[in-house]
Amino acid sequence: MTKPIPRVGSRRNGRIGSRKNGRRIPKGVIHVQASFNNTIVTVTDVRGRVVSWASAGILGFKGTRRGTPYAAQAAAVHAIRTVIDQGMQRAEVMIKGPGLGRDAALRAIRRSGILLSFVRDVTPMPHNGCRPPKKRRV
Repeated sequence: MTKPIPRVGSRRNGRIGSRKNGRRIPKGVIHVQASFNNTIVTVTDVRGRVVSWASAGILGFKGTRRGTPYAAQAAAVHAIRTVIDQGMQRAEVMIKGPGLGRDAALRAIRRSGILLSFVRDVTPMPHNGCRPPKKRRV
């Protein structure tokens, strides 16, 4: 006669699976970070937990091609495809950085069919910033 294996408390309902697949998210936030060298698109829920992300680098773009508008568009499409399957309908967009991919990523987000409640530029701007280092004397 075999001994029954005791079940661990947290797994009592029998649903063991990916933590991210089980969540339905109707509303989210899309963050676009567009630097000169790369574009990163991150999709979070309203509490800030990352649901999906993509960058031009992980899509196979190498070197200077990562900073192109097309690479940014491809990254945005890749990041959004998974959250549309999870039921996202509305989103806010936060765009950061000076890169070429800003407009291309926003265009791809608009075309995806998600309703945008607002688009905000959150690029950090120094209000006359840090004090520069003192001049070198020779």
